[in-house]
Amino acid sequence: MAGTSPMRRLRLLLAIIVELVSVVGFASAAEPQKQVLVLYATRRDAQIAVIGDHELPNLLERALPEGVDYYSEFIDNGRFSHAEYQRAFRDFLHLKYQGQRFDLVVALGEVPVLFVDRYAAELFPDASIVFFSNRPPAKRPANSTGLTADLDLRGSIVLATALQPDVRHVYVVLGADIARRELDILAREQFKSLEPRLQFTYLSGLATGDLEARLGSLPPHSIVYYLVVDRDGANQNFHPIEYLDRVTAVSNAPVYCWVDSALGHGVVGGSMKDQLAQIRAVAELSLKVLHGQRADSIPVAAVDLNVSQVDWHQLRRWRISEARVPAGTLVRFREPSAWDRYKFYILTALAVLLAQSVLIVGLLVQRNRRRQAEEQVRGSQTELRASYDRIRDLGARLLDAQETERARIARELHDDISQQMALLEIDLEILGRSGEVGGDSLGEVLHRARDVARSVHELSHSLHPAKLRLIGLVAGLHGLQRELSQSSAAITFTHDKVPPALSPDLTLCLFRVAQEALQNALKYGKANHIAVVLRGEPTHLILTITDDGVGFDVGAAWGKGLGLISMWERVEAMGGTCEFHSQPGSGTRVEVVAPLRTIQGTEPVAV
Repeated sequence: MAGTSPMRRLRLLLAIIVELVSVVGFASAAEPQKQVLVLYATRRDAQIAVIGDHELPNLLERALPEGVDYYSEFIDNGRFSHAEYQRAFRDFLHLKYQGQRFDLVVALGEVPVLFVDRYAAELFPDASIVFFSNRPPAKRPANSTGLTADLDLRGSIVLATALQPDVRHVYVVLGADIARRELDILAREQFKSLEPRLQFTYLSGLATGDLEARLGSLPPHSIVYYLVVDRDGANQNFHPIEYLDRVTAVSNAPVYCWVDSALGHGVVGGSMKDQLAQIRAVAELSLKVLHGQRADSIPVAAVDLNVSQVDWHQLRRWRISEARVPAGTLVRFREPSAWDRYKFYILTALAVLLAQSVLIVGLLVQRNRRRQAEEQVRGSQTELRASYDRIRDLGARLLDAQETERARIARELHDDISQQMALLEIDLEILGRSGEVGGDSLGEVLHRARDVARSVHELSHSLHPAKLRLIGLVAGLHGLQRELSQSSAAITFTHDKVPPALSPDLTLCLFRVAQEALQNALKYGKANHIAVVLRGEPTHLILTITDDGVGFDVGAAWGKGLGLISMWERVEAMGGTCEFHSQPGSGTRVEVVAPLRTIQGTEPVAV
């Protein structure tokens, strides 16, 4: 094998691939996914190929619900540029993809475009073509569309002179491979406009050792412009990025480049071709074709992929002031300064320190004011407590006066009006027996008098239930239940662990609250079922009245009538709490919690 020529080795490789293809085989039926083949001009590990094989299938996959069956091949024109290789590569694709139908073939670079134009009808007769080229192709392939982006080699030199105004010498590094001659010609054409201000020296086709020696002894006011090196003058092949690492390591002058894959490998920067933007633009155009638009109906478009970029580390390495970086230039790999990293914490600390200083001064000022205010507050608290006690005492007196007045009215109704009504009934009965008046009319008058007497008696009992102190709260609530159950609503009353003897004021308070709540539920709530629950706790009595009535807005109703306020004031005067829970359409619940007060040694009268 040592004496075997490269072409014989290639033919042997093709024979092996043919054998593998014959063993494995390919299905002739159409795949459900879109079939896409990408042809790169570069080697497999070139940066554009790495980015393309990572981004392109993902971009297509996300936009095509049926999925993508993605293939890529690499012409590697930098190492295999002779015409015989092109024909061998055609045979390779023919054998590898025989029977395979592609929906789209993407050609990235001038060499793939020429290859597709020459062999697409033979290799991919049904495929649409999308291409990318640095200049419009001399002949547009059949059923194709594409993008073009001019290489701006001059822009990197312009940026270098802005960063280093004293530059006088530019050393251009280029490999010895024939495939890069067009790049050499393009560079010379674009650099002509920069002469004679800048002196250009083209270090093309040198052996690596000679090149490194030259780069290590460049004169002052020099820069190096790295184009690309695939093969040196000693006919040794290299990876372009790895070769760039060697160039930047030995050069005693700043190095610039024209493609963004060079950033991070020792170059200062340049007007650089954005390869990720290139792949995304190709993907967008490819999706138009894969979605059904004919390729030859889409005009070839020119795109600008050049972005001015610099490496922050290299600016510092070569002592290039960042103030000279032109506006709009991206500064990559910047390491934040202590101020950039901790600016927030520094500002926060300063703000806290300032705030503390202001606070200390304010506290000193406020201390005297506080002492004065405390003295005023102490006096005001005493007055407020006395005023509060007077108000509570006044409230209690008002409630007592209310009950006293109710008792007086009840006695008047019972002792005077009720007695007179009783005498009136007796007189009417005697008159009826004497026969001096018509019987029917007299009977009607007698019935009406008895109704008035009963109403007066009930009103007297309602105003002041005299028996309440004798029979106790539980019996009183039972009586209230029986009295109000004559209405259409069903009223239930349950009690548990209620002490047998409660103080009169607590008994009257809870009775009045229950009386008011039941009357409200019947009169305004239109309730059908009302539940009254009285439960004793070690230190409290809990009274709950719940109905299924129409409910009301507690906030809106508060203050419009005396019912809710009077209940709350009665309970508050006892040192308890009274809460109202209701919403329109959801019934009402009144909850009363009052401190327990009992009378020892007494028993209520059972009723």
